[in-house]
Amino acid sequence: MASFINDNFLLETKTAQKLYNDYAKAQPIIDYHCHIPPAEIADNRTFPNLFDIWLRGDHYKWKAMRTAGVDEKYCTGDASDWEKFEKWAETVPKTLRNPLYHWTHLELKNPFGITDKLLSPSTAKEIWDACNAKLATPEFSCQGLIKKANVEVICTTDDPTDTLDHHIKIKADTSFTTKVFPTFRPDKGMSVEVPADFNAWVDKLAEVSGIAVTDFPGYLSAIQQRHDFFHNVGCRLSDHGIEEPYAEDYTDAEIASIFTKIRSGSELSASEILKFKSAMMFHFGVMDAEKNWTQQLHFGALRNVNSRRFRELGPDTGFDTIGDFTIARPLAKFLDKLDTINKLPKTIIYNLNPRDNELIATMINCFQSAGYNGKIQFGSGWWFLDQLDGMTKQINSLSALGLLSQFVGMLTDSRSFLSYSRHEYFRRLLCNILGNDVEKGLLPNDMGMIGKMVADISYNNAKNYFGFEG
Repeated sequence: MASFINDNFLLETKTAQKLYNDYAKAQPIIDYHCHIPPAEIADNRTFPNLFDIWLRGDHYKWKAMRTAGVDEKYCTGDASDWEKFEKWAETVPKTLRNPLYHWTHLELKNPFGITDKLLSPSTAKEIWDACNAKLATPEFSCQGLIKKANVEVICTTDDPTDTLDHHIKIKADTSFTTKVFPTFRPDKGMSVEVPADFNAWVDKLAEVSGIAVTDFPGYLSAIQQRHDFFHNVGCRLSDHGIEEPYAEDYTDAEIASIFTKIRSGSELSASEILKFKSAMMFHFGVMDAEKNWTQQLHFGALRNVNSRRFRELGPDTGFDTIGDFTIARPLAKFLDKLDTINKLPKTIIYNLNPRDNELIATMINCFQSAGYNGKIQFGSGWWFLDQLDGMTKQINSLSALGLLSQFVGMLTDSRSFLSYSRHEYFRRLLCNILGNDVEKGLLPNDMGMIGKMVADISYNNAKNYFGFEG
């Protein structure tokens, strides 16, 4: 019996296998959106054990373990690393048909080379020992794992107040050839729901920018200074984690007044919050357009829905879900406002609710521009949609209503140095879809043409789209 994750995993036809092996497999990775800590790359961190690199901070796994009845102490609690890993191994056989089952065994295959064993209670100790032995070698340090995965570019996610010292250190290390760039994530610059938190952030912004923030124009100047600084360190993308697109009508006088109000410590009304967010998203878009950056819009998450767990464990611990926000009208209004003044930047839109796939796939067609190959992009299946069904639906919607050939492809959106196998997962799925279409007679049996499309989506489109230095 062949191993589970074998050479033809997900590749159902000979054509799919040829497309993957000849046109996708060897392509370098451009991981243009992730949450990997740049400090760990700069310091070339090593990991003491498999739990530390694989389970720590992974709310995907925690959600599955909780559903399987595992006690919280084995997720976020004080159990030992081995005990937590052992409980994960007990959970894995229960994840059949969940993407975690595929991801787990892909990540054991690459980079650890484990293809003849499935993770379970009976194999846990053997796999633990084998992986830990490899993690103790230089090839399995942060930089070693990045090299192993053939990663050409990494874009981390960084707050505008960050000094970017770690990025500067990485850039100065000539022995490490992967390019690591920051991404401008100014979410805290418009999170005005809690005045004390917002004001603390503004104070930090004023400090790092060297600009006194006494009014709204000064606030914009300080953000512009950080935007310029990020650009000089190689940043070419921004990212915005928003519940929904913001496009409320406002006047400049209203925004100036709202800023003065919140700086005094007063709470804002719901209307004022929406107007301020709308103004900031507009200004962020203009800044990006003027530097030919790409703005990324991640929307649709309803976060921290379990208030008891949020109080106990804090954010990003596995208690977020798909939301059902109103999307079409405000998104069109936001894009149109920037387009009207010729300040609409390259844009990638990621939706979290699959009901919005066709909405996004048609929306992007309304704002394309000559001189760009797919200036406005429908981003790959994100978060809960980062799996076979979600990615297939995204690909099919984009194919039917846009141009799949112009797609900039996959990203990890991960905090883990083992997540590069998600690019393999995506490429195998892409090749399977196209290969099946060829064998059904839905696409011509022209390997040169179809193969070029695979190579472009896997690598070339992203390389040409973002304009990274070097």
